[in-house]
Amino acid sequence: MAVDVVTGITISRPVDVVAAYAADPSNAPTWYPNIKSVQWLTPPPAATGTRLAFVAKFLGRRLCYTYEIVEREPGLRLVMRTSEGPFPMETTYTWASAGEGRTYMSLRNRGEPAGVSRLAAPFVAMAVRRANRKDLEKLRGILEAG
Repeated sequence: MAVDVVTGITISRPVDVVAAYAADPSNAPTWYPNIKSVQWLTPPPAATGTRLAFVAKFLGRRLCYTYEIVEREPGLRLVMRTSEGPFPMETTYTWASAGEGRTYMSLRNRGEPAGVSRLAAPFVAMAVRRANRKDLEKLRGILEAG
């Protein structure tokens, strides 16, 4: 069973501000509480082909994985993908104007768990959805305060 979770939020800041902040991997630990660190494996700035090593804690487990940016349209869309580990994942951010200096941002996580992880897919999807909502709320708080 695949996991495919889409979460969205409206942020009272212009698209260019939201997209620039959210698409910079160095900012991830500030608005993703589960991400403990990000290390650039290729030189910044973020572009198609950029590789990043993430350390995260999710469902009580320490996870280390490498994302590669596979698509980047500044201010519109960012797609990152990992293929290693028991749960290969693709993360997509999109941004669109919600009028009057507001932005609608969506966050999509999808992946196909392998082995034993496959049995936990429904539970993982619920946990991802809950975490994504909290992450986007934290992002909104940071950006609307600044």
